[in-house]
Amino acid sequence: MKITICGAGAWGTALANLLIEGGNAVTMWGHDPAQLDTMRREGSNECFLPGIRLAPGLILESDFARAGRDADLLVMAVASRFFRSVAARLPDYRGLVVSVTKGVEDATGLTMSGILGETMPHAIAVALSGPSLAPEVARHIPTAVVAAHPDSAASRQVQQLFSRPSFRVYTSDDVIGVELGGALKNVVAIAAGVGDGLGFGDNAKAALITRAIVEIRRLGVACGAKADTFNGLSGLGDLTVTCFSKLSRNRTFGERLGRGEKAGEVLAASVSVVEGYPTALSAHHLAHKLGVQTPIQAEVHAMLYEGKDVRQAVQDLMNRDLKAE
Repeated sequence: MKITICGAGAWGTALANLLIEGGNAVTMWGHDPAQLDTMRREGSNECFLPGIRLAPGLILESDFARAGRDADLLVMAVASRFFRSVAARLPDYRGLVVSVTKGVEDATGLTMSGILGETMPHAIAVALSGPSLAPEVARHIPTAVVAAHPDSAASRQVQQLFSRPSFRVYTSDDVIGVELGGALKNVVAIAAGVGDGLGFGDNAKAALITRAIVEIRRLGVACGAKADTFNGLSGLGDLTVTCFSKLSRNRTFGERLGRGEKAGEVLAASVSVVEGYPTALSAHHLAHKLGVQTPIQAEVHAMLYEGKDVRQAVQDLMNRDLKAE
């Protein structure tokens, strides 16, 4: 199959290697010609995925029209804030498009598949999500994810295409649940990182994850998702790995906040995207619009966008009115 990956970051690179190993012809588009030149010269993507060699045969292309020409399948691996503008460049695409981006658009409250429905109305949009840290996938460490689409034939096609000996793909028909689980966990991971930066222990993180999945499920169900989806890979699975892993960009970002650094300074110095930052804003607006209580996410929003002290945010969470579980 002829596949084009839109986005030359860590996740796009890891998936490019995986799909080439499956016998596909893969082109990866990136917006920065200088970065692609460096990747060709070095045979790796040291900026985003250091230590991993690019699979032989991977084509790197900075011309978007040429990269997407005659593709049988598109993989959207660009940051959520650029997702709409990139997808809108292929309004007549009629093939299969797989979104691997985790986020919620603030202006509309749409997940990435929702954006694809507006920008690529003729495409078949499948969401691929789950606990999948790019460096581990690239090193063939066992990983399991879920492909979601209302039509089981579409999700099974993606399942067959992406599955490898170390990369197991399940299927689901709950697109909104799978996508919201993948997006909202990044907000909670920032909170987990703040706890790490403040020197908290495993008790605190276990409590955070347990209560966070409750409010993620609550918001997800209000958006039309199935409650059980959040017990699976794109819910509890993704939440767990992102809150605990040293490889998690969102957890690391939160840890630096917990140690006293300013959000703007950390973001400005970061090469990789911290998706939890914009998602904290969009999730806050979505919860307010739907009248859903999300206290953990609300405190993260307050820390990031209202200048609230991280210790005060923790204290306010712990001092909420007592209630039954």
